[in-house]
Amino acid sequence: MWSKKLVLMPCLFAVFEICHRSHSPLCSLFQIPKPTKIQVKIGQLILSPLLNQCVYSLHMLCRVQNKVFKINTSLINMSLKIVVLAKQVPDTRNVGKDAMTPEGTVNRAALPAIFNPEDLNALEQALRLKEQNPGSTVSILTMGPPRATDVIREGLYRGADNGYLLSDRAFAGADTLATSYALATAIKKIGMPDIVIGGRQAIDGDTAQVGPQVAQKLDLNQVTYVTSVDSVENGKITVTRTIDGGIERVEAPLPILLTVNGNAAPCRPRNAKLVMKYKRATAPMERTADMPHAEEYDKKPYLTVTQWSVADVDGDVSQCGLAGSPTKVKAVQNIVFKAKESKRLTGSDADVEGLVKELLDSHTIG
Repeated sequence: MWSKKLVLMPCLFAVFEICHRSHSPLCSLFQIPKPTKIQVKIGQLILSPLLNQCVYSLHMLCRVQNKVFKINTSLINMSLKIVVLAKQVPDTRNVGKDAMTPEGTVNRAALPAIFNPEDLNALEQALRLKEQNPGSTVSILTMGPPRATDVIREGLYRGADNGYLLSDRAFAGADTLATSYALATAIKKIGMPDIVIGGRQAIDGDTAQVGPQVAQKLDLNQVTYVTSVDSVENGKITVTRTIDGGIERVEAPLPILLTVNGNAAPCRPRNAKLVMKYKRATAPMERTADMPHAEEYDKKPYLTVTQWSVADVDGDVSQCGLAGSPTKVKAVQNIVFKAKESKRLTGSDADVEGLVKELLDSHTIG
């Protein structure tokens, strides 16, 4: 009987003892009363990933003084695989007359680029989950030209583990449908994560569609408008989200996709040590023949950002970029408000009545 059950836990050799005098965290993990002693074959005396795989079987195997002791699973942290969807966007505070191309797409070359603000909120939630669940990894996934690697570097500076850049001319000009298709194919290549998380929307489109569309393409559960991730345990996640007139707490099973609001916790600043470690991290398309410190890339593989084309993610070119974008821009207008004159009004009844009459006469109101 024992040999059959031990098949579930291969390579368990070392024997250790837990007693009421021990200060090991395993004492609280196994709900063992004093002054019981227990000997368990469980590999190494460290909280390794192996332990996480074994503890759910140990309650069937651990018998002391003819008593079965259950495991306090609430003390077991899950090791999570997290993918953060991030986008490099034009800074809409500096929009000018050249902001749009004649085709109706954003002229990114004419605008300074920044990390999409709500994606930074999402990154912070991912990093907090990583801290709360040892062994977890956070990956940044972005799509754009080679300079979009700046977004990945910013993520690495703050604590992300790695990044993936989707960069191919075939991706250019994508609407939300084509963008979500590209991101979904990349996530499949990365390997299905426990949590996909991104900002509610990007400031260059304000559609809030990409996150839900990715969830639909990957057949994932989704929760939108998240303001905080409260807990992850027993294969379920609990979050707080904003709704009309208040907030609500939602519990959902993993894997899941979350979109995060801008009123969530702001992202932490860069870490000085991580900046020094990753400051030369680049994607292959960013490198030149005369690039300084080129020898470092062979010695330090973590400085190479993974870069994929449509072919690399087994994508269908007809569903990417402009070719896969049913959204068509009929016309683009640049509207600039200029104050021709100004009036100073007091709070007197006469001034208020005069303003209302003027607005009625000009058909601004009424």
